Amino acid sequence: MTPAAQSGILCGMTAPDPRANPLLLGHAGPEAMLAEAMRSGRMHHAWLLTGPEGVGKATLAFRFARRLFAGPAPGASLALDEQHKVFRRVAVGAHADLLTVEREYDAKKKKFRREIVVDDVRKVSEFLHLTPAEGGWRVVVVDGAEDMNRNAANALLKVLEEPPPRAILLLVCSAAGRLLPTIRSRCRRLRLAALDDAVMADLMQRYLPDAPPAERERLAALGEGSIGRALQLASGGAIGVSDLVGQVLDAVPELGAERAHAVADALGRDEDAFATFMDLLRAGVAAAVRGVASGRADPEQARLIGARPLDAWVDVWQGLARLQDETEGLHLDKRQAILAGFALLAGR
Repeated sequence: MTPAAQSGILCGMTAPDPRANPLLLGHAGPEAMLAEAMRSGRMHHAWLLTGPEGVGKATLAFRFARRLFAGPAPGASLALDEQHKVFRRVAVGAHADLLTVEREYDAKKKKFRREIVVDDVRKVSEFLHLTPAEGGWRVVVVDGAEDMNRNAANALLKVLEEPPPRAILLLVCSAAGRLLPTIRSRCRRLRLAALDDAVMADLMQRYLPDAPPAERERLAALGEGSIGRALQLASGGAIGVSDLVGQVLDAVPELGAERAHAVADALGRDEDAFATFMDLLRAGVAAAVRGVASGRADPEQARLIGARPLDAWVDVWQGLARLQDETEGLHLDKRQAILAGFALLAGR
């Protein structure tokens, strides 16, 4: 089960697992490129699918894998009917010629491992050198390729350097800069852009049909072109948290100690609320910096950013990200982390 699917189960969201998702919107260009590569018979052995988190990269990877197994179709679409036997087998992870590598879920800790380790990647070479069970392609999807540690990345590099015939590697990656340059250079790259407003509205209607339209519109805006992010925020009570983030940023640098402790007490008890708050806090800082840099900041953004140089705010954003990662990864006190984040915002 993919991290995206497990997240959906834990949060009660209705977006399907990428391997079982028949729907791909907003990425006709990359899809057409893959379809043309299939029809031409000049298939590159490794593809790097990059772009923001939650825009459909893994969905496209599994869509391509299904079509490779089922055979090419005319036109620019890779769609396969949900009732097709290949679709059903890929959806449940039962296709003999498909291997998925991803961070594994730790049932005891109820969270995913932080890395893809070398043992996860070693099985790739063995798998790809087997004869295809159904006489066609063997496909490996590395979902979250940026999560490979150094040893895992080096093991994958060996596979890329000597690819076996009739084998395709699909690397799904939201942070290509974290991959080894030698891995990037051996892959044909496809970049998926953030989804536009019309596509976001369509997907929000499909996945959250019972939510009030104004709430769907607000969540779509918070998602910033990522349907995955919008649905994740919906599960974390993002509307209320977003209002709280706005109040905090409006009060910086004069956020009083009593108010700061009240916010920290409220959020520090809820892991989901903490993650949502920190995500939106960084997004708020980033939006304010972009607004000032482009000359389109509203008065509150200009007031917030104007007190310090722009590069100092880059340090603040990075500090907030590091604070969140360390707090969640090392199980540190979330209340103290929030107070430390407020100190960063205030320049202390």
